[in-house]
Amino acid sequence: MIRQLTMEDDLQCQKLIQTKPAENLFIIGDIESYGYEQDFQKLWGDFDESGKLKAVLLKYEKNYIPYAADSFNAEGFAAIINEDPEFSMLSGLEPFTKAIEPYLIRKLSTKRKLFYVKLTSSERLKLSDNVGVKELKTEEINRLKHLLQQIPEFQDKPFNLEIKRRNMELGAARCYYIEEDGLMVSTASTSAENTSSAMIVAVGTDSNYKRKGYATACLSKLCADLLQEGKELCLFYENPEAGSIYARLGFEQIGYWMMYTYETS
Repeated sequence: MIRQLTMEDDLQCQKLIQTKPAENLFIIGDIESYGYEQDFQKLWGDFDESGKLKAVLLKYEKNYIPYAADSFNAEGFAAIINEDPEFSMLSGLEPFTKAIEPYLIRKLSTKRKLFYVKLTSSERLKLSDNVGVKELKTEEINRLKHLLQQIPEFQDKPFNLEIKRRNMELGAARCYYIEEDGLMVSTASTSAENTSSAMIVAVGTDSNYKRKGYATACLSKLCADLLQEGKELCLFYENPEAGSIYARLGFEQIGYWMMYTYETS
């Protein structure tokens, strides 16, 4: 049976999603931030015959994210999505999105498949190299924007100063960096932080300061602090070569994170 979830279902919902904090980063964070009854956010649950919750479907704005502990009613979740005129995105771990995809009637525009890895231990982090790593203050955000604009892989990605500042003030994001010659030259950040997990983003170094271990130092310090707080860490990447860096630090592959976009009517 599928029905919409309310705050009364929170205990059972948390029991399901908190078993995999990294895998459920977005669902956990959105529930913490916005709860169950918003115009732009809703959740549905798939229950077995005994009334136990076995799967959830989150709607946030135009995007849907499913998660299940085991088999679930993919056709039923798809029916909910198909009835939403605002729907344009489906994302989530591959087994769940793959199950729903055949039942969606909207025309597919794009489909991306990203490696999805998580870190739960600090054993392999390079903690001896992070003595020069600093935590970014909100008044330094302009410096971060300037650095990312110098790094090719981030040049075409939007950077909203106000959103970044707000997320840092709310505790949903943080950033560490290294400076040399008075310049910020390397960085690593988090996004979508919640009480159980965080996403690693924007790891990079100015090309003039590469091969010095700066990005590894920033990432190691950031990860160590988050793990100390009891949070699991996760990140997406597309380039397998970049993934080798994360593997050396102890990140383990969860699977693949899928991102679908669909044409709107």
